[in-house]
Parts: sequence; structure tokens; C-alpha cells
Amino acid sequence: MNDWPEGYGRGSQGSQPEGARVMRHVQRRPVPQQQSQGYDDAPYDSGYNTGQVYGSPPAGGPGAPPPSGHAPAGYGPDWRRRIKIGSLVLVVALLAVTIGTYFWADGKLKREVDLAKVIERPGAGDGTNYLIVGSDSREGMSDEDKKKLHTGSAEGKRTDSMMILHDGSNGPTLISLPRDSDVEIPSFKGSDSGKLFPNTGRRVKLNAAYAEDGPELLVRTVEHNTGLHIDHYVEIGFAGFAGIVDAIGGVEMDIPKAFKDKKSGADFQAGKQTLDGEQALAFVRTRYAFAGSDLDRTKNQQKFLAALASQTATPSTVLNPFKLYPTMGAGLDTLIVDKDMSLWSLGQMFFAMKGVTGGEGTSMNMPISGTRGGNLVWDKAKVKQLVEQLKNDEKVTVTGN
Repeated sequence: MNDWPEGYGRGSQGSQPEGARVMRHVQRRPVPQQQSQGYDDAPYDSGYNTGQVYGSPPAGGPGAPPPSGHAPAGYGPDWRRRIKIGSLVLVVALLAVTIGTYFWADGKLKREVDLAKVIERPGAGDGTNYLIVGSDSREGMSDEDKKKLHTGSAEGKRTDSMMILHDGSNGPTLISLPRDSDVEIPSFKGSDSGKLFPNTGRRVKLNAAYAEDGPELLVRTVEHNTGLHIDHYVEIGFAGFAGIVDAIGGVEMDIPKAFKDKKSGADFQAGKQTLDGEQALAFVRTRYAFAGSDLDRTKNQQKFLAALASQTATPSTVLNPFKLYPTMGAGLDTLIVDKDMSLWSLGQMFFAMKGVTGGEGTSMNMPISGTRGGNLVWDKAKVKQLVEQLKNDEKVTVTGN
């Protein structure tokens, strides 16, 4: 036992550094030549031949901690891995919300109009044609709502506005069809009875077709009198219209001249102003305050709908669920479409409407040549040229009134 280094076990009193003394001991330890078979003859093993080294290792040697700020893999958090996982979770969450929103909105669409019931239809052209109808439906409105919105309490529903929106490669074209337009009621099949009603040459105001047999006859009448194929039908009632406007916080309009109308409840000063749902409904329904009556009203309707689409399709609405869902809900709750309308097609219609204000398209009234018994007579030559341009998806050069 005299082979132990001098000073071992004395702490710092040895004459050599502790690490050096340990290494010298490991080198000098004799290796037995023959292992004893007996328990009592087994040589004492101090354990130092295992390679364990006591004491502080040299700086930078094996087992030395890495310098601060340079941790290798396995030391501290792996931020790149965390960022990748976080990004993946975010993408999955956004995808789930988007898919969920799509099916929620798609499920709220009321696909009640069957265009398969429309007979003797003209051939489809290039682009997509939507017949957009604003009805005076009071469905879901309380007596207080009817009073507030000046809608009255008439039973059933009629059309307050009708427009054709053509979406094609030369930009969108929005054409208002005055409800007082003089049209011929063609032969048609009753939407409920299926009975065939022959053409008797009967001429009426355009909105009378809707009142007589609903959306299917209105589509049939528009197609018969224009020769233009209607691909999709979209209808919204009073409550839905006002609800959309309120959900986005109002729509800013620049009204060039003050006007007032007791029947619609309109009372507007000239200049820029933000209209709420009640005011917006009054704005698009007013006709008696204008010299041009229905023609002037259709211009205001176009102007407002384009502004509504433009101000709705903004990041502040689309990316804000507290505005997006109320806006979609307000519109979809009263929206009636044809059975083949998809949510995607509805979105395309919406952005085409937005394009009308963005300078990408054209808005006009159906060309008028005169009147007949108080009804507005369409200019046949201009209408024919307009329809041909729309069918061929050409740039519209025809002007309306």
C-alpha cells in the first residue's frame, strides 16, 4: 500500500496537482499476472483503472461545458424545430377554419330556384350571366322592423330591383332592368303545377312576371325578351340587405344632391356620408323623389351595390371574424339562389360586382327607346347588339339610358 501517491486524500496539501497525482497512480499500478481463483486472494481494485478521472479537467477538454451562446445539438431549446412545428400547427388550424367556414356558409344557402323548369331557353354564350333580384320580402321581419325600415306589411313578395351581371374576360358588365320595362310574357310551365301556359302576346311590366309565377317565370321572361341565357339566379330580401350593411359598419356614399321621400323614408343631405342599414334600404328604394323615377332609382341601386361589394371585400372585414361571420350570416340568411349555385360561383359574382366599381367593368341601364302606356320600351336594335357582345364575351360598346 506504499504505492499511493504522496499527499493523496490531503486535499490541496499535496506537492503536485491532484489531476497529475491521479494519472501517475494509474500508470504505476501493477497489473496482476495471474488472477486468483479464491475470494480471499483477490487483489484489491481501487477502481481507478476504469478511466474515471477526478478533479477539474483542462479547459476545452473532454466533458468541458461549451462556451456560452454556442450550445450544440441537445443543449437548450431547438428554435428552428419549434418554429417549423408552430408553422405547421398554424397552417393546419387555418385550413380547418377555412374548410369549416366554407361548409357552414354553403349549408346556409337556400337553393330553392329550379332553372330546369324554365323551357325554350336560348343557347349559353361565353362568360357567366347572373340575374340578381332585390325582393321586397319581409320574411323574418318583426312589426317593429317593418315600421323602422318603411317596408309596409304587404303579403307575398315582389321585385324592387333586377339586374344582369355578366362576368367575362373583358371585365364585368352590370345592366339594370327597370321594373317598369314593357315585356311580353312567353309560354311557360307553372313552377308548382307543371301546367303549360301558352304565349298569348300579353304585355306587362317586368316585375309582374315575378309576381305571377316567381323566379322561374322571371328568368323565362328575361331570356325570352333579351335572347340572353341566364346561368344563375340570386335573390336577397329587405332584411338581409339591411343586415349586411349594418354588419360591416355602414357604407360610405357620396350623394351629389339632397333628396327626401316619405314612402321610402329617405332624407339625405348632399355630400359624403356613411349609410346604415335603414338608410341604405331607403336609398336604393327611392323613386318618387327623382324626375327619372325608376331609371334614376336603378342608377342609385347600381352605385350602392358596387360600393357595398367594394367596401365588404376588404382585409378589415375578411380577416376579422367578428365582422366576417355576421356579414355572411346576414346575407346568407335571406339569400335565395338556384339549385346549381355553388358558394364558389357566388364568390365570383361578388368579386365581379366589386370590379364594376374598381374601373374593371361597365354599369348601365337597359337601352330605352320610349314608353308605352307608362311602361318603358327597350331599344330593340341596341338590346340585340348588347346581347351579341355579351354572348361573345366582347367589350361592351352599347350605352344605356
